[in-house]
Amino acid sequence: MKLPLKGIIPPVVTPLIDYNTLDIKGIYNLVEHLLKGGVHGLFILGTTGEAPSLSYKLRKELIKLTCDLVNHRIPVLVGITDTSFESSLEVAEYSALAGADAVVVAPPYYIPITQSEMIDYLQNLIPRSPLPVLLYNIPGYTKLHLEISTVIAAKNLGVIGIKDSSGDMFYLFSLIDEFKDSPEFSIITGTELFIPETILQGGHGAIAGGANMFPGLFVDFYEASVNRDFEKISLLRKKVLMLYKTIYKVGNSSSRFTKGINCALSVMGICNDYVAYPLSKFVGEERRQIEKYVTEIEKMLS
Repeated sequence: MKLPLKGIIPPVVTPLIDYNTLDIKGIYNLVEHLLKGGVHGLFILGTTGEAPSLSYKLRKELIKLTCDLVNHRIPVLVGITDTSFESSLEVAEYSALAGADAVVVAPPYYIPITQSEMIDYLQNLIPRSPLPVLLYNIPGYTKLHLEISTVIAAKNLGVIGIKDSSGDMFYLFSLIDEFKDSPEFSIITGTELFIPETILQGGHGAIAGGANMFPGLFVDFYEASVNRDFEKISLLRKKVLMLYKTIYKVGNSSSRFTKGINCALSVMGICNDYVAYPLSKFVGEERRQIEKYVTEIEKMLS
C-alpha cells in the first residue's frame, strides 16, 4: 500500500439478510458499484458498517469476501476497534491472512479512558499488529477526543495516519498543520463537507459515507479539490449538501445516517437494507421518503 493513503475511501455498509447472515450478492454488487465509481480504497467494519453489532463470525466472513472481491485492486482497510484488546488483535491477524492492507483503530469504547491510557494501549497494540494502523478519532462514539499530542505519540509508534470524525474543523486544520512536514502521514476527514478544505489545506482525503451510494460524486468532489477547480467545487458541494438535506435527515433517531444509506442502497437495487440489532430498518413513510430522494438525486447527478 502506497503512503500516504489518499482519496475517497467509503466506510462500507455491511449488507445483511438477517442478524446472522451476510447478503453475499449485495456485497458483490456494492463492491463492484464502488470500484466502478472510482473510489481509492474501502474501509470495512467501521461505524457505518455497524462493526460492534456484528458477531466475529460475520466480521471474518465479510473480511474474507471483500478482500477476495477486491483482489488488491485498491487498498482494503479493516476496523478492529473493540472493547477487548485480544479480540482486536485476532481480527487484525485474520485481516492480514485474508489480504487486507491496513487496520483502523479507535479508542476502545464503553469504559472511558484517558489520553495516556490510549497511548499505552497503542504502545501494546501497534507492535503486535501484522498490518499498518490508521488511527480513528470519533469522540461521539468513544468518549475520547484524541489530543494532538496523543496523535503525535501514535505517529511515533508507527501509526500511518488518522481519520478525524470529530466534525471540528479547527482540530482538523491543527492536525494538518502539525504533520505538514510528515508527507507519508495521512490526514483523512470523516466529514464529507470538509473535503475541499481538507485537501486545499494539505490533507489527503475522506472516508465519506455518502460514497456508498454515489461514489462518483465524491470522487469528483475530491478531484476538483486536488485540481483547485473552485467553480466545480462549488457546484459539487451543492450536490453533496442535497444528501444532508434529504437522505441524512429522514427519521428521528441518531442512527438515521446509517439507516438512510442502507435504505437508499436497497432502493437503488444494490443490496438488502437489513440493519443489525439493536437498529431497525426504515419502513413505511420513511422508506417512501428515501425512494423519493434517491430518484431526485439520481436525476440531479445524471
